[in-house]
Amino acid sequence: MFWLLILLSLLVIIDLTVHLIYVRLILRIFETKPPFSVVSSPPIPEAEQISFMTSDGITLRGSIHRQISGPAKGVILFCPELEGSHWSAATYASGLLQSGYTVVSFDFRSQGESDPQPGYAPIHWPTTFEVEDVRSALRFIESRSDLNSLPLGIMGVSRGSTPALIAAAETANIKAVCCEGAYSTDALLMHFIFRWATLYVPRYVLEMLPKWHVRVTLIMVRWTSRLLRKRRYVVLENWLPKLKNRSVLLVAGARDNYVHPDVGRGLQKRIDSPSAQLWVVPSAKHNSAREVGPVEYDRRLSEFFNATLITSPA
Repeated sequence: MFWLLILLSLLVIIDLTVHLIYVRLILRIFETKPPFSVVSSPPIPEAEQISFMTSDGITLRGSIHRQISGPAKGVILFCPELEGSHWSAATYASGLLQSGYTVVSFDFRSQGESDPQPGYAPIHWPTTFEVEDVRSALRFIESRSDLNSLPLGIMGVSRGSTPALIAAAETANIKAVCCEGAYSTDALLMHFIFRWATLYVPRYVLEMLPKWHVRVTLIMVRWTSRLLRKRRYVVLENWLPKLKNRSVLLVAGARDNYVHPDVGRGLQKRIDSPSAQLWVVPSAKHNSAREVGPVEYDRRLSEFFNATLITSPA
């Protein structure tokens, strides 16, 4: 028994050492922001510029975009991508504006026109800070008499998709959520680990490792970064089953090198509901589905929100 305990202890120490070696290796990659090529969007003179404060005292700024004439069908909260701008709502949600929706957009903290949070430099992994920013935007909409009686939907792009999905999961009056380039931290990490790990680990070793062992290493990476950077990364998987009673449209690019369509398929599977749709756009790269086919993009988004918001009570 004594020797058995010693053997088990040695195995645990060896296993922990292996985890720590790879945590150190992966952490640098985890915290390196990909070279996104986000095209800047020009200001829209006719849009109403807005500002509101988060619960932790950060002032966020954005804009309200309205259709040309007539009463609004509903209001869509737009959550931009990392390094994007609230002005990009006029591009991504152009079809919704033409269809009669009012679109409220904002810049996340430490991004665009919103105030920086001291010590917080955002990267591509969504945190509880971005979740709080979306909650604050929803409180702003609720405070406006011209908005709070309208049917409510939400749209997120890339990193903005995670807080949008969480908001839909926890907010009863958000009936529909559309996201382009959506991903969860854990799912995207797993995808890239098995895609690129052979650069660092022999393939035969990788094939011997059970997936749970890899997940443990990735959880350790996330927690190490959390402690060093003083932030909490969001585990989207915990929220996805709560979207069963929502209409969900996930848009993925078939040629997306950042977020492979399989990641979107994994999110759809975890929602596990017939109301969760995945649209894989041929030839589209990351966040470029509308660029590839603007007419179909606008039509699909309008039909998606119309089907839920217009037929459902506000």
